[in-house]
Amino acid sequence: MTPEHTQAPTQPPFSGTAVGPCTLVIFGGSGDLARRKLLPALYNLLLDGLLPPNYAVIGFGRVPCNHDEFRALARDGIEQFSRQAIQQDRWEDFAQRLSYITGSSDDPQAYQALRTQIETVEKQFALPGHRIFYLAVPPNVFASSCQVLHQAGMVDPPDHPTRSSRVIVEKPIGHDLESAREINATIGKVFHEAQIYRIDHYLGKETVQNIMVLRFANSIFEPIWNHKYIDHVQITVSEEEGIGARGLYYEQAGALRDMVQNHILQLLALIAMEPPYSLDPEVVRNARMEVLRCLRPIRGKTAEEMTIRAQYAHGTVRGQDVPGYRRENDVRPDSTTETYVALKCYIENWRWSGVPFYLRTGKAMPRRASEIAVQLKDIPEILFNTTPHPRQIPNLLTLRIQPQEGMALRIMSKIPGSRVNTHPVEMNFNYGDAFSAPSPEAYERLLLDVMAGDASLFMRRDAVEASWAWITDILQGWEAHGTRWLPEYPAGTWGPIQSDRLIETDGKKWRVV
Repeated sequence: MTPEHTQAPTQPPFSGTAVGPCTLVIFGGSGDLARRKLLPALYNLLLDGLLPPNYAVIGFGRVPCNHDEFRALARDGIEQFSRQAIQQDRWEDFAQRLSYITGSSDDPQAYQALRTQIETVEKQFALPGHRIFYLAVPPNVFASSCQVLHQAGMVDPPDHPTRSSRVIVEKPIGHDLESAREINATIGKVFHEAQIYRIDHYLGKETVQNIMVLRFANSIFEPIWNHKYIDHVQITVSEEEGIGARGLYYEQAGALRDMVQNHILQLLALIAMEPPYSLDPEVVRNARMEVLRCLRPIRGKTAEEMTIRAQYAHGTVRGQDVPGYRRENDVRPDSTTETYVALKCYIENWRWSGVPFYLRTGKAMPRRASEIAVQLKDIPEILFNTTPHPRQIPNLLTLRIQPQEGMALRIMSKIPGSRVNTHPVEMNFNYGDAFSAPSPEAYERLLLDVMAGDASLFMRRDAVEASWAWITDILQGWEAHGTRWLPEYPAGTWGPIQSDRLIETDGKKWRVV
């Protein structure tokens, strides 16, 4: 088989370079992800004229549901979560293409019923057999779902002359390197790597997609995008919510697995990658992969020196009382699962030699926000930086991913008056202000890309395993250290004091996002 980091075989596109007729099957079709994200995303694509003329959507799940009930569930989700309102005539066209089959992911008989339904709608809507299977189900049924799909004869090889099969896999893909390899190997027995789309919704956000445009379509940034001019980079993903009803899941995951392994490392790869020589999906993914290969390992005792982990204690977030993590439902009273993690890491290549990257994420923090902050080095100690107090504030480029997508550039300016006094000012760009139409949701872009066969924004097998290899070293370092109790931070604050010390030891401070 061709190594994953080289050009993989491509499937025939649905309709030239356009998105052509297809059948989308959503495993977990009655679940929360389908109702809140997937079905509204498809409806918005319809309103925007981006769905192909012929398509069908089939929900498949354990919850008993007929076609009409599935359509009612879809309408309820669209009314609550769609960025565009229901238009009755368009809704009626959309609804007639929705159907549902009740069944378990490991039940061969249910798969035969699903196959019959697929063939029925493909005949009804004159669809050519291009099928997308979205596994919006727990990772422990990925393998059985793929195996039974294959046994039921619903998966075509990537070189089929007239039809195509693709599978979308939701995170988490494993809980460590070994389990990720097992899942990838099992899926790989049924689907070729070119047919597998491992989805990370962060990569579908407008600001994330704009990182490559910012870097490689503007001549002012790339010349300074290196260790000579950049002092450090901070990546922050903060969440207001605690774990809520997800205690059982979170006890097995923690912040490092839940957020750093996928979302944050993918942001790191985009911000640090070398310029790809083309926009071909494999070329772009190769460039991201090289960043993961160059991450300095954090092993053994270094794991305690380069990382900080903590749990939220009792506090308030936006006036709401939040219990401490160890008092949440389904959480062990002696749990050492982290709800906050901060890391200092280095990319060992020529471009980033010696530049620290500070990563942090946490639950029950003051606000929901995600951003990448690129701080440039201080100016020389002449002219406007000759005295230690006040020091000139360095230039800073901030990419806001959520909640308000946009970017800001902080520069120094003279304060009006007879004296030469300086003050930092920001040049701000907001997507909502600059463009009249609201930004599409991440799942809209990602679903459209799968229909078109464009894997640029999806994780390849080698990238998943490289990120897990780096994360697993940290997990093993923590385990070897044998920590019995983690530091705490009150809910509604920006993390533990130990996190401040991690960055302040280097003479830097966390940004207030």
